[in-house]
Amino acid sequence: MSFDRMIEKIVELQNPTVAGLDPKLAFIPEYIKNEAFAKYGKTLDGAAAAILEYNKGLIDALYDIVPAIKPQAAYYEMYGWQGVKTLAETIAYAQEKGMFVMTDGKRNDIGATMEAYATAHLGTTDVAGEKIEAFGADALTVNGYLGSDGINPLVKVCQEKDKGIIVLVKTSNPSSGELQDMKFEDERTVYNVMGEMCEKWGEALPGKYGYSGVAAVVGATYPAMLTELRAKLTKTFFLVPGYGAQGGGAADVAGAFDENGLGAIINSSRAIMTAWQKDAWKAEHDEKDYALAARAEAIRMRDEIAAYLPKKNGKAFNL
Repeated sequence: MSFDRMIEKIVELQNPTVAGLDPKLAFIPEYIKNEAFAKYGKTLDGAAAAILEYNKGLIDALYDIVPAIKPQAAYYEMYGWQGVKTLAETIAYAQEKGMFVMTDGKRNDIGATMEAYATAHLGTTDVAGEKIEAFGADALTVNGYLGSDGINPLVKVCQEKDKGIIVLVKTSNPSSGELQDMKFEDERTVYNVMGEMCEKWGEALPGKYGYSGVAAVVGATYPAMLTELRAKLTKTFFLVPGYGAQGGGAADVAGAFDENGLGAIINSSRAIMTAWQKDAWKAEHDEKDYALAARAEAIRMRDEIAAYLPKKNGKAFNL
């Protein structure tokens, strides 16, 4: 099962974090942009080339300490087909380095359309009898609010291709409670019901470490609910956004983990990607050291989270 590979990588590197690669041109050092624009002009081709070079530098600096990346599709789509090509190349490059890749697309539809999304991001496309991976991520974030009609096509592809999906359950944004915190007559919240559905969907994708191939997005900005859901959803792995720039800290995410320090992976995007832009770093380093800044931030984040978890045999994360 797809998430088994990620869990093994977390234990190997003793690091339960994922670097969100959500690039903007404003995040990229001038020397990279200047080189790309000199070759392609200030065009979508130039922007995409700069983003790819930047992403590769980050991946080179992170792959031996961070188990996974999470590229957000929208940040690539806004640069047209050239940006989408960069997304595919970023996924491939990270996987070559041994990283687990979660595409953050939040896709959802029903029937043949959902099958097309599943094929695009997790499966293989049939081209006159040839089976070709279009993007080839290891997992995809999805919106489950169309119910099982929007999830079952994904589950089928996950079974066939050893992939995973990550369903929105309790998101980190301030207005999430407008819908997700609403209660049914039996006092269950919408996010509780969605979590229960993840457990049910996951029965078709069992994993050898107790967590299924259907994971849940549960935000760091709601630590009490994170702890609540960890206790209830014993077979559902968590992707936890909201750490860092959105305000969540290590103490907030501690409740996402089980007694072995597993069960969750914590996302940080801007804090890692723009670490080189912090005044303290810029005062002592050149912009060409941007990847080293990202590495330093990733190590700081790893150590901060591990400090809040109990140790077994000197390790925080154990199979």
